[in-house]
Amino acid sequence: MSALYQEYLHDEPWTVVSAETGAGALEILRSRPVQAVLLDIRLPDMDGLDILRTVIQDGLECSVVVMTAHGSVNTAVAAMRDGAFDFIVKPFQPERLVITLRNALEHQRLHRIVATFKEDLDRQQYCGFIGGSLAMQAVYRIIDQAAKSRATVFVTGESGTGKELCAEAVHRRSPRAAGPFVAINCGAIPKDLMESEIFGHVRGAFTGATADRDGAASRADGGTLFLDEVCEMDLALQIKLLRFIQTGTFQRVGGSRLEQVDVRFVCATNRDPLKEVEAGRFREDLFYRLHVIPVHMPPLRDRDDDVLIVANRFLADFSKEEGKGFQRFSPAAEAALRAYDWPGNIRQLQNVVRNAVVLNDGEAVEPAMLPPPLSPGMAAPVPAATAAGPAPVAAAPRADGLSVIRPLWVVEKETIERAIDLCGGNIPKAAALLGISPSTIYRKKISWESGLAEV
Repeated sequence: MSALYQEYLHDEPWTVVSAETGAGALEILRSRPVQAVLLDIRLPDMDGLDILRTVIQDGLECSVVVMTAHGSVNTAVAAMRDGAFDFIVKPFQPERLVITLRNALEHQRLHRIVATFKEDLDRQQYCGFIGGSLAMQAVYRIIDQAAKSRATVFVTGESGTGKELCAEAVHRRSPRAAGPFVAINCGAIPKDLMESEIFGHVRGAFTGATADRDGAASRADGGTLFLDEVCEMDLALQIKLLRFIQTGTFQRVGGSRLEQVDVRFVCATNRDPLKEVEAGRFREDLFYRLHVIPVHMPPLRDRDDDVLIVANRFLADFSKEEGKGFQRFSPAAEAALRAYDWPGNIRQLQNVVRNAVVLNDGEAVEPAMLPPPLSPGMAAPVPAATAAGPAPVAAAPRADGLSVIRPLWVVEKETIERAIDLCGGNIPKAAALLGISPSTIYRKKISWESGLAEV
């Protein structure tokens, strides 16, 4: 019968493997990938349902079709409840067997597709990123696809959104992962030194060049060169960079020998590169050389509840680091985190959570523990009665509206005193939240008590 069934499947584009015993079937299932199983319930050495249970328990990715005689239909139905895809009653026509197995294989194909999409859409972490919002899932998918090629990746986004982390992810997911990842910030290096930083220099090329030095281009050979804030690069150097990208060759500063390297380029900017091109600050030909695969890093305010996922990760890490007992954010603190706009993005969130952990302790972070402008009452100065210091003079109403302007020292005094009150009289804590030193507060209190206004 086994030989007959194989003959039924002879014209189908499938590789068919047969086993005469249950033990032989289990050996095949564990040694090679199988997409569908045509399983008889009555086997010489065991019950066929034992094989079905093994497939389900071991999570083997295959669809099982059970064969049974008329008198065992109830057993086949029970097998489907246990996880079989379908059953077929003997005897059967070749067409019936082929259609049933086609359906089983199509079901398995669709199952793999769904599993792939689910894996892509459920990722809460990815190459150092934290977050599962749809905006970040789109970024993860672009990185997955872009990493496989040699094409240049151009990352844009506000400061603090993780552009360098994106560049590192492209490198780590690429075939060049074993090679070096070299990052250079084009906005942090003086223009006079930028060419040497990228291409290196030879001894005597300029004052202070006492020895030959490799640049980022040489160090990134066989790996990835990341040019951060590339729009800050001087126009004259942009021409040399364009030639380097086109040919893969460069000359060191002061050198005459042409060197060749194998480098994959990733660049980033927090500006709008097209506006930089229109303003004449960035070469159009270089833009089109670099802007092959664009990746836009979404700001934190556009990432749904990622702010809570990231904040909780920071809270766990910083609490462990500082020896604190924080386990969570209170519902009110979570609401404050959600409501804030986060202009500084992930970097600002990191600073806020670290501030709260360092200056407080407890099981849950409360809103009052969050630094300004998230803590209640600290977003704007609240007028308070003053007992010392020059009394502010009530300004007469003026038609030009200038009467609303108050002396700066008064506003500063009210803000500091309000912070001290909210911190229960703890001046060092108030100073940390205000971003000043405690000595500054003590000095100002002395000046207020002496009747002097210090600004």
